[in-house]
Amino acid sequence: MPRVLVTGFEPFAQDTYNPSWAAAQLLQDDPPDGMEVTAVQLPCVFGESLKVPREAVLETDPLLVVSLGLSPRDGISVERVAINVNDCPIPDNAGHQPVDEPVVADGPVAYFSTLPLKRCVAEVQKQTALRSEVSQTAGTFVCNHVFYGLMHLLATEDKQRRGGFVHIPHTPEMPAAANQSVPSLPVEDTARGLRVVLSTALAHDTDIAVPAGATH
Repeated sequence: MPRVLVTGFEPFAQDTYNPSWAAAQLLQDDPPDGMEVTAVQLPCVFGESLKVPREAVLETDPLLVVSLGLSPRDGISVERVAINVNDCPIPDNAGHQPVDEPVVADGPVAYFSTLPLKRCVAEVQKQTALRSEVSQTAGTFVCNHVFYGLMHLLATEDKQRRGGFVHIPHTPEMPAAANQSVPSLPVEDTARGLRVVLSTALAHDTDIAVPAGATH
């Protein structure tokens, strides 16, 4: 049975809950048919957050690795590109705040996701009616740090693994959503959409040619 590794983050700052980790656990407990999902939690800390997935990849030997992160978006955002820069407006959970530093010294400027992004988005919309999009930026905080570090690991090891990053919304009970400052989605619905992402990514290694870009 194909093995899939899914990562989610610990709670950040004052939050006591992170939907990315809750969703990863739901995927492990109730995976899509025909696959075995292992969920691992990442610290929201520069550097440390790259050690955990590296060890988990070596331990579980997955065909597919998908990292999840929280963002104030109104649907499932499948990220296109990770860039080799840490530039942080706020500190991480350990108080680190790197500015204009590379994720990997002497690494490429960027890595593209190796997920079939547009196909995943289309299937989520078709099968669940949830909002989904291709995102053109994962930011320059810990999410992008993990995304770039993951893609660098997959690109430099002698395996044919594929991987990428997906941003998911807040849940309705989180403070930022409860005061209506950000969109929200119940984590069970998010997990339902993510199951489609995993199934589609595992079944297809080529994408579809449909518009999913941005003008700004």
